[in-house]
Amino acid sequence: MTSPSALPLAELPGRPCPIAAALELVGERWALLVIREIALGATHFTDIVRGTGAPRDRIAARLKALENADVVTRSQYQGAPPRYEYRLTASGQALIPVLDALLEWGKAHAVSLDDPDRQRHYPSMTTWKDKR
Repeated sequence: MTSPSALPLAELPGRPCPIAAALELVGERWALLVIREIALGATHFTDIVRGTGAPRDRIAARLKALENADVVTRSQYQGAPPRYEYRLTASGQALIPVLDALLEWGKAHAVSLDDPDRQRHYPSMTTWKDKR
């Protein structure tokens, strides 16, 4: 089954491959952090902005792109003013193992050994999702 957001490999620059196609959809700086926040239960725009630390306009643009790519879905929960909540689609949930791999790689290779927060417990996204 093909996703409506699937990209033809021939249209990608450089060496076209599925990694390049995936990065076209979720490789922008804030995209995976938005997905992380939604997976952790932040479904409202303000909570997603707070969790990522990104500017509001960037998160708005990223959410729109992720919705267009069928990674997140948006539903209205308030009429006046209109407010929306965001949930991961099946495609978005399929990214949770990717987030887990980045979490483990980050703990092993991207965080300084003398960082005072290094010992903090960071649960895997899969574990967190299972508890919800």
